[in-house]
Amino acid sequence: MSKKQDKSKVTAQEELDQMLEQEEVQVQPEESAVEEETELEAAKRQAQEEKDKFLRLFAEFENYKKRTGRERLELFKTASQDVMVSMLPVLDDFDRALKEIDRAEDDSLFEGVSLIHHKLVETLKSKGLNPIETEQGITFDADLHEAVTQIPAPTEDLKGKIIDVIEKGYTLGEKIIRYPKVVIGQQ
Repeated sequence: MSKKQDKSKVTAQEELDQMLEQEEVQVQPEESAVEEETELEAAKRQAQEEKDKFLRLFAEFENYKKRTGRERLELFKTASQDVMVSMLPVLDDFDRALKEIDRAEDDSLFEGVSLIHHKLVETLKSKGLNPIETEQGITFDADLHEAVTQIPAPTEDLKGKIIDVIEKGYTLGEKIIRYPKVVIGQQ
């Protein structure tokens, strides 16, 4: 072999080696691109997770604000419940006093006490206190009435119905603060 052929073989071999190196160089950027893509996907996934955490936290905070707002309104509505409950015996005493004064037939005394009673009832009503309408002869409802006792019904149509109201019931807003105490007819 001549030197030229050797030289061309060496050159061809060198060119082949160079081409292989270039291919390796080209392959390496593809691998780094794959690595970059996986890093990009990981970053996107992490960003999505952080976004989900933020949205959940935001939703929890909104629910907290709504719940505390409702609780605050409910507290304002029933803040005077203790005072109202302590005033109920006074109302009961006024009712009994009016009955007794009416029996005594003292019109001026009855009128004076009646005015005071009316003023007290209207003041408490303006603060949200309302009596529960309970009358003799209506059907007993365990959700609205408290049965103190049962007696034999005087007539057939009073079985299972209210015969007598012992103590009035009251609501404060929509909440029952004292159930009416009643006597019902046995069935």
